[in-house]
Amino acid sequence: MSDGRWRTAGSALMRVIAVWAVSTLTLLALAGILPDFQLQSDNGDSITKIAFTAAWGAGAFGLLSALVWPVLVRALLIVPALVLGMLVFFLNGSLLLVALRLIPDGRGDANPETAVVVAAVMSAVASATSTALAVRDDNAYRRRLSRLADRRRRRSGTGRGADGGRSGPPGTVFIQLDGVGHDVLAQAAADGVMPTVAHWLEDGPGHRLTPWRTDWSSQTGASQLGILHGSTFDVPAFRWYEKETGDVMVSNRPASAIELQRRAMVRTRDGGLLTLDGASRGNLFSGGADQLALVLSMAARRGKGRRSRAGYFAYFSDPANSVRTALSFVAEVVREIVQSTRARLRQDTPRIKRGGLYPFIRAFATVVERDVVVAAVIGDMFAGRTAVYADLVAYDEVAHHSGPHSRDAAKVLARLDRSLALIVKVAEHSPRPYRIVLLSDHGQSPGETFAGAYGLTLKDLVRAGCGLPVPRRAQRTKSASEARDAVRIALHRPVEGAGTEAAATPSDPVVLASGNLGLISFPDIEGRAAREQLDRRHPALLGTLADHPGIGFLLVRSERHGSVVLGRGGAEIPVAELKDGEGPLAPFGPGAADAVRRTDTFPHVADVMVNSMYDPETGCVHAFEEQIGSHGGLGGRQSRPFLLWPRSMSDPVASHASADPDAELVGAEQVHEVLRRWLRECSGPQVPVTGIGEADGSVQAAS
Repeated sequence: MSDGRWRTAGSALMRVIAVWAVSTLTLLALAGILPDFQLQSDNGDSITKIAFTAAWGAGAFGLLSALVWPVLVRALLIVPALVLGMLVFFLNGSLLLVALRLIPDGRGDANPETAVVVAAVMSAVASATSTALAVRDDNAYRRRLSRLADRRRRRSGTGRGADGGRSGPPGTVFIQLDGVGHDVLAQAAADGVMPTVAHWLEDGPGHRLTPWRTDWSSQTGASQLGILHGSTFDVPAFRWYEKETGDVMVSNRPASAIELQRRAMVRTRDGGLLTLDGASRGNLFSGGADQLALVLSMAARRGKGRRSRAGYFAYFSDPANSVRTALSFVAEVVREIVQSTRARLRQDTPRIKRGGLYPFIRAFATVVERDVVVAAVIGDMFAGRTAVYADLVAYDEVAHHSGPHSRDAAKVLARLDRSLALIVKVAEHSPRPYRIVLLSDHGQSPGETFAGAYGLTLKDLVRAGCGLPVPRRAQRTKSASEARDAVRIALHRPVEGAGTEAAATPSDPVVLASGNLGLISFPDIEGRAAREQLDRRHPALLGTLADHPGIGFLLVRSERHGSVVLGRGGAEIPVAELKDGEGPLAPFGPGAADAVRRTDTFPHVADVMVNSMYDPETGCVHAFEEQIGSHGGLGGRQSRPFLLWPRSMSDPVASHASADPDAELVGAEQVHEVLRRWLRECSGPQVPVTGIGEADGSVQAAS
């Protein structure tokens, strides 16, 4: 064995001994503090024997954690993530009880509750000690990462440079900060909330930042499908009703996600952005990647590389990771309860209810999902993968309930920035160079909810406009009263063409919400309903909606004029004649007319598309859901996400506009083209796709 290897082995042995010694001291301290935890016989022992017992227990616990814990985690991959997070403490405590039973003469003992506490502290201390020793030795840290990368490459059959160092073309890591708008990111960098991003934006060799504009449907389902699979066609909202099947499509349901992915792949005849040695982490869609973790469209899949929850194993196989994440999970639940209580006591407005399961949902999004996804990305970089796309959803979840400009959301951005800093650090030790691209799928627009502002939901208003019963709480509102009056007046007024259709008892409308975008469908009307049909059936409905102060405009098909946009005061403009800055679309800014026109061509556009009001001065909208930070329609910063890329890459707008200084990327499909171009620049031509599996949406690459 060479001198270098002897030194490496000796250094590793010294770190093991150091961690063992610190764990032993920790065990001794806990035995002195906790009354139900002992490391001596009932008759008492000498200090030497107690120290020996502590060393034995610490060693046994460390060995069991290294050998047994990975097996337990792999066996529990079928357990839902939230349940697994709660089991971490119990499992770790069980390992400690086993370790104590292995101590000679039965000197170690603890009740189960105390064992959980002791195990959590032991794992945290051991992890902190090991990390501190590794950080102090940069060469050891580099060698550790290199060895891990070598093992992963041997498993995957990939090679390495002849000199054993960084080689080959650079890889690309795409990190999506879900829901972070361009202006929010820029402000967070300027205020020092995100120092890593601020450093990237400094003058010199760094990154450049630009906004891009979403389609009408400004939400993750449409944007991420377009970014990863190159098509946003026929995705009118986050959720919508399909008459031919009677199904409600919801973007974050596994069955809907895999169907949307299949449709996009059939339309583009392409597997996706990540078909060449790619990894998809924490996304709704796979992007054609072979390596998956927390990918919704593959959530129900089985087989090698297809179980989206398999990414949990890489993270939770380390008991220290498990304990750290579990402790952070509990801390985040407590943090949310404290923050929501403080908001109620201060009587902050706007404000929504944040009780029930929400604290746990928030903790999963901001802690578990973040930790697992970041760990998976780091593993991909160790393995030298060509392209990685990961979605971090923490900000989006908190901003929905606390507001996009709240202190709660700012703190989440700060924690996300630390995750970015970790990824940047790992890139310095990866087996190949990496270019890190930061982007978002949409922004968020603030504002009081529609129900909070007017006392009734969009569904209540639609039912009142149709003359259908509404809840008692909604009956007392001004909006419902005006709608009922309009119905009574309309029913006493002859309607042209009224006949058996008007007299028939219609089915209840299906009313769905996607942020500040509402969709109204009438199941018993075949195909897309026409304005004239709706006027015969419900003569007060469209007028009630169009004239409501909380609604900006409607889109509905007309038998006479084609599709039309309706607004207040009887405004009616054919879609073909829409212009930005005019009529009902005047407040919504550039691109609104084209966005409405494009959505109007979708086969599954709703019978009536409803966009809430938008106040350009305040930037506020009214969400039709319980969200004070929302996205899904037109209006404000929700339609203005960002793209942050290294200066060494080509300008993203160059290929989409000639010399226009005001040109910008429009739609996720254009963003997909830019990301593909960057992958070609980094890694050469992508593998062409020759066939698509109709059954499961898989693709076959040309050999």
